[in-house]
Amino acid sequence: MAQDLSRRAFLTRSAAIGCSLAASPLVTPVTLAAAPGENRLIVIILRGAMDGLGAVMPYGDPAWTALRGRPALGTEDGPADLDGFYALHPALKPLLPLWSQGQLGFVHAVSTPYRDKRSHFDGQDLLEAGITDLSHGLSRDGWLNRMLRHYPGIGTETAYAVGRDTLKLLNGPAPVSRWTPESDLALSPQAIRLAELVMQDDPVFAAAMAQALQIADNDGDAVASTMAPAEMDAMMAKELNSRRGETGEARIAQFVGRQLRGPSRIAAFSINGWDTHERQGVYLTRSLRRLTDAILSLREELGGPVWQNTAVVAMTEFGRTVRINGTQGTDHGTGGAMVLAGGAIRGGRVVTEWPGLDEASLYNRRDLMPTRDLRAHAGWLINGLFGLDRGTIERDVFPGVELGGDPRLLL
Repeated sequence: MAQDLSRRAFLTRSAAIGCSLAASPLVTPVTLAAAPGENRLIVIILRGAMDGLGAVMPYGDPAWTALRGRPALGTEDGPADLDGFYALHPALKPLLPLWSQGQLGFVHAVSTPYRDKRSHFDGQDLLEAGITDLSHGLSRDGWLNRMLRHYPGIGTETAYAVGRDTLKLLNGPAPVSRWTPESDLALSPQAIRLAELVMQDDPVFAAAMAQALQIADNDGDAVASTMAPAEMDAMMAKELNSRRGETGEARIAQFVGRQLRGPSRIAAFSINGWDTHERQGVYLTRSLRRLTDAILSLREELGGPVWQNTAVVAMTEFGRTVRINGTQGTDHGTGGAMVLAGGAIRGGRVVTEWPGLDEASLYNRRDLMPTRDLRAHAGWLINGLFGLDRGTIERDVFPGVELGGDPRLLL
């Protein structure tokens, strides 16, 4: 006997359908843009305030051991020494070959101009807007969008917002087109058939699914399913199992890499999960592994020639306190770190004007003191990759920034 399958009944039976049908690896928005030349820029926003001191440990500072303990250098599960002063978090150790090849670097003791209030929302807004503060009616356009306006011939296909929302990095007048991952999913025929069955009794959902998968329902008749519940569960399990062992960040990076092998030259996406108020040893490790997956997947997907012309920069809204709190975590701080990767990067070094970790050198006696504006480093990347002049960067892209001396982040 045929069993009619309604969308409501099916969704009630198993929440796993959300993973199978949506199946979207792009769990955060991804934005793509085209620009002249062969250089590529990938901006990764680390939402939640990464602990730069935990990611790149300044164990050579005399105050470090009293603040965070002595690192177990040279052990299998311990951090890796970089240069006798800094050590790399164990979760980032798969990136060590890039460090050795000069394709991985870090910038330490930096921040946006945001101070003291330590709100994730305001901090991220300021980071993506690239401005000095959020008052006095200053523009909330994204700094990448302002950069794109200085290139002639930008069309409606210049920038693509991938995901539910457009990243604020590319908000603004420069044209941005929406692209939804559902229109380019690599679903098996079984999953497509399952989607048709689930959506058949809801005209709105059925039409959307047909458009997304480019499937035309020629006769419009209802379809009855002869599959038993166990068969449906097995189908979903097969879909889910095929994606195990591959993180969402890796799939995002693969998509971005494919686009940047084409006409696109700029990409931006975000990775969540950096707010480590408790059990930082667990949560920071987890997030750093996701960042590692993203960087390695970008390198693999881009391939040698394109990777050689690529700069990846990961940045966060602010750092975290230098001291561990009572729940083995860290609280919202000020100075933090940036991660740089790519064949275009002058890596194998930690770029910083190190302020020191003794109490008198800390910001408000609690945070790493920022010694340079994060925007200045991003500005020098834009200058080197796309030739935008210093005055335009200081006036239009990052209004209020002083670029200062060139830190020579690029080859």
